[in-house]
Amino acid sequence: WEAGTSGTDSSRAKTGPPAFFVFGDSLVDNGNNNFLITSARADSPPYGIDYLSHRPTGRFCNGKTMPDLIGEQIGVDPLLPYLDPEMTGKNLLKGANFASAGIGILNDTGFQFVNIIRMPHQLMFFEEYQKRVASLIGIKRTTKLVNEALVMVTCGGNDFVNNYYLVRKSLRSLQYKLPAFVRLLTTEYGKILMRLYILGARKVIVTATGPLGCAPSVIALRSRKGECAAELQRAARLFNPQVTAMITSLNKKLGRDVFFSVEAHHIFYRFIAKPKAFGFEVTNKACCGQGPYNGIGLCNAMSHLCSDRTKYVYWDGYHPTERANRLIVQEIFNGTKYMKPMNLSTLVSIDSKKAYYI
Repeated sequence: WEAGTSGTDSSRAKTGPPAFFVFGDSLVDNGNNNFLITSARADSPPYGIDYLSHRPTGRFCNGKTMPDLIGEQIGVDPLLPYLDPEMTGKNLLKGANFASAGIGILNDTGFQFVNIIRMPHQLMFFEEYQKRVASLIGIKRTTKLVNEALVMVTCGGNDFVNNYYLVRKSLRSLQYKLPAFVRLLTTEYGKILMRLYILGARKVIVTATGPLGCAPSVIALRSRKGECAAELQRAARLFNPQVTAMITSLNKKLGRDVFFSVEAHHIFYRFIAKPKAFGFEVTNKACCGQGPYNGIGLCNAMSHLCSDRTKYVYWDGYHPTERANRLIVQEIFNGTKYMKPMNLSTLVSIDSKKAYYI
């Protein structure tokens, strides 16, 4: 991340990796919900079956999630959930994961999960985190740590799946037609991102949703022959480009590239549209679950479990396998088509040059 320092440059003595902060929902939660009384948890087998420990960690995956794999690339150890009691001392300086399964951009999303860390609360924890770090290394060094950190935010899928489309005639669907609901979400997402900027974040990777209609849980409830559900696909197709446009306009307003948009919907949809090109065999069925397409109910010890996770796009009813996550992260680092205004390896190399020449 930082290419090195010259002998005369004592102010750049730190050449280690940057801190890393993660905000969002179950796609990036690595165990915060283990510490909460909620049904939105992934702390029982077979979750984690392919993780280093082969045990459930609270990650909604068979193995590593996107933040784990991004961390690997930039030299950061797997982040601790912010609520983990081990989140003290030196561990604080590596960064923290504030994400919580079930949350959305809107505060009424995920109400059925009761006790989850909604976005305003994740941001409050980020403020609290900075005070805790300042008491260890001082305010100035804390500001620098946050400014130089990499930040990831993943949000929006639950606002559709667990809010707007949760039940027929949901409150939000009666209040808003889909295009107006998408505009509301995009505006509110923009406020969350600006709050992060005010709190010191300067390099923020932002993802919106994957192809919502193609998740096995959605297919099980809404499709006739295993095809992606049209209405939720429409929602994703409306929402994702608006998030990218909103990010472009925020960067313009700030006069610098702070936010980096990942068009995850397109990246992920390619696995479903051309599975063989990516080495996948099963696109519309979850590896772990029950019922049609393994898409009903939660993944648990009683579920049907596929033997070869590498052939599946989806691990459970909603979440990608580690292999799918790896391919998404490869695109975040090296892709040109779905990363705006630049991919992560370009950002990292610009940063290391800055660090070297300052």
